[in-house]
Amino acid sequence: MLDWKKGTSEPTGTVGVSARGARGQVGGFWLGRALAGLLALYLLGALLVGWYWSQEPQLFPVQQSAQAAAEQAQRKLVGGYTTVATLKRVAQTLLDKPGGYLSNDIAPPGLWLDNMPSWEYGVLVQVRDLSRALRKDFARSQSQSTEDANLIKAEQRFNFDNKSWALPASEAEYAEGLKSLERYLKALADPNQQNAQFYTRADNLNSWLGDVATRLGSLSQRLSASVGRVRLNTDLLEGQSAAVGAPLSEEEVKTPWLQIDNVFYEARGQAWALSHILRAIEVDFADVLAKKNATVSVRQIIRELEAAQEPLWSPMVLNGSGYGVLANHSLVMANYISRANAAIIDLRTLLSQG
Repeated sequence: MLDWKKGTSEPTGTVGVSARGARGQVGGFWLGRALAGLLALYLLGALLVGWYWSQEPQLFPVQQSAQAAAEQAQRKLVGGYTTVATLKRVAQTLLDKPGGYLSNDIAPPGLWLDNMPSWEYGVLVQVRDLSRALRKDFARSQSQSTEDANLIKAEQRFNFDNKSWALPASEAEYAEGLKSLERYLKALADPNQQNAQFYTRADNLNSWLGDVATRLGSLSQRLSASVGRVRLNTDLLEGQSAAVGAPLSEEEVKTPWLQIDNVFYEARGQAWALSHILRAIEVDFADVLAKKNATVSVRQIIRELEAAQEPLWSPMVLNGSGYGVLANHSLVMANYISRANAAIIDLRTLLSQG
């Protein structure tokens, strides 16, 4: 039975229940505000960390870096050492840059970022192409010679899925590829080991440059398609030969709006990696390039690729129309890439005929 307070018409038990309910509402309100504050702080921290992780690595001096690495390992800087050491450092940058390797992140803030993973993929494309060229061309004297076992393993590791986060993770596989390159470098610098070789010949260099030209040509087309354009469809119909040809039709080629920045940063990644590799090629193939009068051509290619690394002052990749008010960063990048590609085609001509 409830007792009644004097001078009131309300049971004392009801007052107690109401007070506890009010205190519960106040406590829930402050708890909600605390959780919201913590969430806001987390999002702000993730935003700042994501901005820091999205900073592209700076260019590094190739020859000095290779020389320092050789001295630290107490090795002689033999022919080919600069190229392989540069490939190793370029690949190492994917793992050591701020935030590490981001393409396979499954948690914020890496999960929210797409520009840096696209940059990483661009670098990885050039790493894969050069590791393949090392195995099948640079390290072999002729078509019937044996492939280097360390370079076989390096190519396999670098061609692992770039988005794997489970065991084995992409980073672990790429780290194994770096170890294989290191073993090849050790054998290359050891005069007592004759199995590891690096042949600085014009035909070897020309073969790799053919792959580079194909990559840059594709990039140039994808960058130019940011504004959309109509082109003739020159693809042959199935079953028809090139001599007969196929009916030509027009088709619109346009990069999807959400993919424009991805293509742009992939191009920056490829240009970053390729500029370093070509500087190393200029060192190791100095005699070949001088004999073919091609040194200036290599330096011009490097200049175009390094110009593509200029800082992007806009907070986003702008996609204005060709002659519109706003800039189109993809078209600017396409200009540098296509000019570098044209110079590579001229360089290949010099190497084969000069």
